Parts: sequence; structure tokens; C-alpha cells
Amino acid sequence: MSERAIGGRTLIPVEVKAGEELLWCACGMSSSQPFCDGSHEDTEFSPMEYVAPETRRVFFCTCKRSKNAPLCDGSHKELPV
Repeated sequence: MSERAIGGRTLIPVEVKAGEELLWCACGMSSSQPFCDGSHEDTEFSPMEYVAPETRRVFFCTCKRSKNAPLCDGSHKELPV
């Protein structure tokens, strides 16, 4: 399995609305972080669907190392410089 690209080194806050469906970039190559722009084509990765359970601010992962994907768990703090 190929390693995911690092799409960023910080979290991205997004205001979501209850029931909103978003496609989170799982490959790390999207120029629309944290969301998918189709850059995963011809790779083994696929975007992850996120459906907002409620209206609120959530923090999406951009490093692609979160164990709570698509939401940030702080894993970006452990990335090598």
C-alpha cells in the first residue's frame, strides 16, 4: 500500500450543517484540502464520505494520519519536520 501524501500540517475548521455530505480527501493530493478534488484518480485511495451529524464547527485532518479520520486527532503534531 502506498503512503498517503501529507495534505497539510494543521487542522482545518469547517462549519458544517446537519445532514451535509462532504467528501474528505484521503490521499493527501487534493488542492482543495481537506476535501476531494479527484486527485486520487489512478491511485489506490478513495475519498471518505462525511455526513455531518449536527450543525457545528468540526476540525478536519489534512495530514491524513488521524486515527479519527476524517476529523483531526492531533497526529499532525507528530509529523517529522
